[in-house]
Amino acid sequence: MKNKIVVYLAAIMAMAFWAISFVWVKIVYQAYGPLTTVFFRLVIATVLLFIYTKLTGRLMKPERKDWKAFILLAFFEPFLYFMGESFGLKYVASTVAAVIVATIPLFSPLAASRFHGEKVSVRTILGIILSFAGVTVVVLDTSENLSASLLGIGLEFVAVLATIGYTVVLKGLTKKYNTTSIVTYQSFIGIFYFLPFWMTFEMNSFIHTPVNVDSLIAILKLAIFASGFAFLFFTYSVGKLGINKANIFMNSIPVFTAIFAWLILGETLSLQKLTGITIVIAGLFLAQMRIRKKAFKNIQDEVHRSKREERPGTVSAQ
Repeated sequence: MKNKIVVYLAAIMAMAFWAISFVWVKIVYQAYGPLTTVFFRLVIATVLLFIYTKLTGRLMKPERKDWKAFILLAFFEPFLYFMGESFGLKYVASTVAAVIVATIPLFSPLAASRFHGEKVSVRTILGIILSFAGVTVVVLDTSENLSASLLGIGLEFVAVLATIGYTVVLKGLTKKYNTTSIVTYQSFIGIFYFLPFWMTFEMNSFIHTPVNVDSLIAILKLAIFASGFAFLFFTYSVGKLGINKANIFMNSIPVFTAIFAWLILGETLSLQKLTGITIVIAGLFLAQMRIRKKAFKNIQDEVHRSKREERPGTVSAQ
């Protein structure tokens, strides 16, 4: 039970760090572009992870046959996911994007079943649907214009597919490599995916932009918490919970974002958002619940056997 609590706490912490990253990203964007943001947060995160893994002796060298998996992992996330989500936001409202990203747990069971043979219970499916409904309540505002282009919707679904692909590859790697090694190589390889795009589109503007201390501090926070700890915690939870049960925690990101926006930015936490948050939490609990029927039956059999042994004239089978 204690180990389960640690796993759930790791998943929740990962989502909390990713949620608050939206606040830090807004600060960075006041001075630097999106490619500059993700490129330097990956560079910083990689340096810190390499230092940590070297000092602790936890860095595992990948086998030659597994390098393809690591390269594919970094292609899905951070590269493809970031490209789809960031550029998709140019064409759709953030609320629409949030709802689309919240469909990740709905599609995950198909990939988890196909590639890893994970079974999904009716209770988990109901929890996913309930959680998705809660996300919709949290992020949708009837007063907001929710029109979206097909291009924007398509790009956001690229982010969805990237995350599903990422977790499929990640699950396989967690069977052979420790969490810190996976995240370290993922961040390192990701740098080279973004490097040519950054050099082409944003390097010149970055060089000529005056130093912005607040934005640089925000990039440092993104590197440590969003690109470092968040991926470490999420990788650990995928290895322990599996793809389906780990991915459903992603529906808590809009919940944490709403809470952080209320605490840090002073945004209103309306009754509608509170209702949605409650629904999301209920869905998460429902999806994670697990009734061990066999264990329950064994307990019942033990109780019945004890009662029979207590009756006069009954001889124990032992």
